[in-house]
Amino acid sequence: MSWIEILDNDIYYVEAGAGPSMVFLHGMSSCAEAWWQQFEHFAQNFRVIAYDSVNHGHSSNSPRDVEETDRTDELEAFLDALEIGRPILAGNSMGAATILRWAARHPGDATALVVSGMGVAEPGAPAFRTIKPLDRDTLFLPIGNSLTQRLRDERPRMYERYLRIRSTATRLEYMRHPRSRNSRTIEETNNIAETIGAVTSPMLVIVGALDPLVANAQRLHGLVEHSNYAEIPESPHNVYYETARQWNEVVSEFLSSETHRRSW
Repeated sequence: MSWIEILDNDIYYVEAGAGPSMVFLHGMSSCAEAWWQQFEHFAQNFRVIAYDSVNHGHSSNSPRDVEETDRTDELEAFLDALEIGRPILAGNSMGAATILRWAARHPGDATALVVSGMGVAEPGAPAFRTIKPLDRDTLFLPIGNSLTQRLRDERPRMYERYLRIRSTATRLEYMRHPRSRNSRTIEETNNIAETIGAVTSPMLVIVGALDPLVANAQRLHGLVEHSNYAEIPESPHNVYYETARQWNEVVSEFLSSETHRRSW
């Protein structure tokens, strides 16, 4: 485990393995440690890295009275600080949205892009949901439909583990005092349907069949003509966590096919 100063924030990250750099970006209210099943799998062939975005996990909180840090700026600064060029980027939900904005800024600069649990909203649909301040009695953050009742019933320890690793003091502080959205994030997200089609880096769009964002994922696949698409049956929004074996296999196959197409 390590910390690094990024855009005046103290950012926590973990890494393992050796080889081409594969950077994992977590979803909203999640954390780097949620990728532990991917670390076990991909560290055999890659240098795997995951960090806690500002206001998440073990990283620092941003000031309450200013806009939240733009997460794509944060990703750019993180890659620069660790001297990572042509990364493999894999993200779920908010992390995948960050990757899409990064890819729109850097259309051909990634070795590969894995966009999980995210896509492009239909015209007129709200791009962001409102965050209501959390009451002070809540210690474990709610997860909505990110995981299924089946996981809770059949593997309660895995379900409870996810609640624990994400409900840190940093995230609880933010949820009790939500920051305003970054204006650049809003603008780029609203324009993503017009910009994402210029991306030339290899892209895999992967989604759980139970995810409400399936249509958005399919729309993204249509906008990026060369992209691959995979839908994992009976899997929720956090497909990488609940059905990690299937997710890892699909991503491994995608990366293996890209290995034969180009030199890393």
